[in-house]
Amino acid sequence: ELPPENVSFDEINHKSDIMKKVIYRAYKFAPRTLPVLIEGESGTGKELFAKGIHASSLRQDKPWIDINCGAIPKDLVESELFGHDKGGFTGATAVKKGKFELAHGGTLFLDELGELSQDNQVKLLRVLEEKEIWRVGGIKPIPIDVRIIAATNRSLAREVADGNFREDLFYRLSVLTLKLPPLRDRGADIKLLIREMLKKVNEESQDEP
Repeated sequence: ELPPENVSFDEINHKSDIMKKVIYRAYKFAPRTLPVLIEGESGTGKELFAKGIHASSLRQDKPWIDINCGAIPKDLVESELFGHDKGGFTGATAVKKGKFELAHGGTLFLDELGELSQDNQVKLLRVLEEKEIWRVGGIKPIPIDVRIIAATNRSLAREVADGNFREDLFYRLSVLTLKLPPLRDRGADIKLLIREMLKKVNEESQDEP
């Protein structure tokens, strides 16, 4: 079944047939609880698609939490994703909930997933398999119910073949896959996008003193 129509996908400016097909595919993915992997070059709208899927899903009234995996130092990824207890490490003066815990019942968007190190890939895989997290320094597991939407500007299948990404994690996250076309393949959309950009520039200019 398809979800009720949602304006979230209307924010994706498009006219080309190729984008219509991708949006329809995303629209069909929305009501499911399965993970979604979105692949596409930078600037193709991966986050817009992820938000559209969440807003059209059965979890639309639950939390939407996002994190850019490529923007976090490797040694802080575990704390950011899973949180930490007071005294879990030097400087941990209070309990901190991680992104998984904050997204409980809703959707967690893992942007730039391909940037995760092998060590952190293992930790992520364990959480997906066991459906529970351990805060850093924690003494008991915390059950979590989260739908994962992941995005990357790489081909994860190629990363798996090159030994840079775990195959088991790839198959866990790519149950439903969206491949977003680059702008060079969307000739009919270019004028629309330029017009929208000019509109935003004009609006920002009018707001300036």
